[in-house]
Amino acid sequence: MEHLETDVLVIGGGAAGMAAALSASRAGVRVTLLEREKKTGGVLNQCIHHGFGLQFYQQELTGPEFAFRLQSEMNEHSVKVISESYVRHINTKSKYVEVISPEGVFTIQAKAIVLSTGARERPFGALQIPGDRPAGIYVAGLAQRMVNLENTLPGRRALILGSGDIGLIMARRLTLEGMEVLGVVERLPYAGGLTRNVVQCLEDYDIPLYLSHTVVEVRGNKRLEKVLVSEVDENFTPISGTQKWFNVDTLILSAGLIPQVEDLGENLEIDAINRGFAVSNTCETNVPGIFAAGNNVAVFDLVDYVAAEGWIAGQNASKIVKDQKRESKRIPVIRGKNVGVLVPTYITPEEHLRIYIRLKKPMDKGTVIIKKLGIEKPFNYGVPSEMINFVVNRDKLQELKGPVKIEVIE
Repeated sequence: MEHLETDVLVIGGGAAGMAAALSASRAGVRVTLLEREKKTGGVLNQCIHHGFGLQFYQQELTGPEFAFRLQSEMNEHSVKVISESYVRHINTKSKYVEVISPEGVFTIQAKAIVLSTGARERPFGALQIPGDRPAGIYVAGLAQRMVNLENTLPGRRALILGSGDIGLIMARRLTLEGMEVLGVVERLPYAGGLTRNVVQCLEDYDIPLYLSHTVVEVRGNKRLEKVLVSEVDENFTPISGTQKWFNVDTLILSAGLIPQVEDLGENLEIDAINRGFAVSNTCETNVPGIFAAGNNVAVFDLVDYVAAEGWIAGQNASKIVKDQKRESKRIPVIRGKNVGVLVPTYITPEEHLRIYIRLKKPMDKGTVIIKKLGIEKPFNYGVPSEMINFVVNRDKLQELKGPVKIEVIE
């Protein structure tokens, strides 16, 4: 069995992993990146629309352009990429990893590890929708891959369940490719994706958005034939008398992403609300030398945020290798009123604090309050689909003691 050694091992070659690998290698340490696909980039490779890189590169790019730029920079800094590789086991204490690839099984000994495994889509089975189980039901990411990478349409008439960003984007994409999109169905009273995507992908193409509605039944003999949609109340219970059949051969699911944290090591703490790895503002987990960044920490709304967190993880992983990272206290962050997804879970004073918040409900205006840091950040109009993000200088963190509560008031 072949055995490899590296300073920093990055697992996952999407935006977070590539940024982590690049920042660590720029710090002068040896970096190896494992990617399960034939090429790096992750979901970026199939996101052919614009809107990436505005913050990370100060330039508007498509997904493939963003990935190509990161890969080119990794090439310049000698990042070793091992593609088509799958992690079988991680010993988080010793940083020892077993890997399977088409060339065989091998092991890697690292000094620090960055987990950047992204998130997976919620499948049809998890939605527990009654009815038949015909062909023609796809998660949005698969439909996007079929159209953008494989030049294949999933059907002719489609309905989209869930108004996450990829579902909104696919409503436009399928329309442009000649499919008839009858609408987007969302059980919440507000859209789940960015406002700009609602406008650019639905309103500009006259595609209806059915808020407070959901799919309650699917029918089809071998291939999907029709879908029953119902209005729901505030408890998501279908309202009698509001049901309507849609004759479609395709149902696209955009029902949310789940951080990919399974089977990635022992004793790694999970944030119960984010459903991802609990990390500090250095991106370090509760296990020293194990870092996590991107959508396996929490589902971010912008790839630029994912890449920025990957960059921080790579920087701090390189400090472990170079013995520059000092022991630091981990101060818990507590969710207060109206706070849902929140990153980070802990604060360490050695790194600037980047705060990401998803509201629990839409607000016309509000204020983010962190009393222990003397921070009050007002905002106009906030929705759960769009993260509130700001940075606190590490100078303000040096005297911090005890749990820090973050709340949002209207």
